Amino acid sequence: MEETLTEKNLDLKFKYQVIKEKGGEKLFRCFSCATCTLSCPVHVVDEEFNPRRIVRLTLIGAKEEVLKSPFIWLCSACYLCSERCPQDVRITDLMTALKNIAVKEGVIPPGLEAQLELLKAHGRLYEIGDFENKKRAKQGVPTLTEMKELALKVLDVAELLNLKGEK
Repeated sequence: MEETLTEKNLDLKFKYQVIKEKGGEKLFRCFSCATCTLSCPVHVVDEEFNPRRIVRLTLIGAKEEVLKSPFIWLCSACYLCSERCPQDVRITDLMTALKNIAVKEGVIPPGLEAQLELLKAHGRLYEIGDFENKKRAKQGVPTLTEMKELALKVLDVAELLNLKGEK
């Protein structure tokens, strides 16, 4: 059940946080025409996914609702909304900005959290074992090894860049 939005649960600075994030710069251009929603292939499959609603909630400061919404993670990044938007809001980039803010604030979907743990453990999104390598050898392709150390270095660099605010 949706919580009623009140002054208590709104963050009036949220929209300014979003426009400072790469991809969120054009947020204020939106005049709520619904072109993004009507262009969206995800909306066709799931009417609950409504990019216009996410933009409106962002503008009014419903930070917690936006960042905890599974819908910001459903964007397929097809760019149809961005190509068709009469105000050039760049909705796909905005969704990426919202995801980035969510991650910075520790709001990560369980599926992505699980993928991150697999990367840390194996350097890949799946464990490589003898079974997989035997199948690869039979097919004449090189065997694979875990790349845990490399993955951890990449994740450390990404975290360091994020902390410095570099893109």
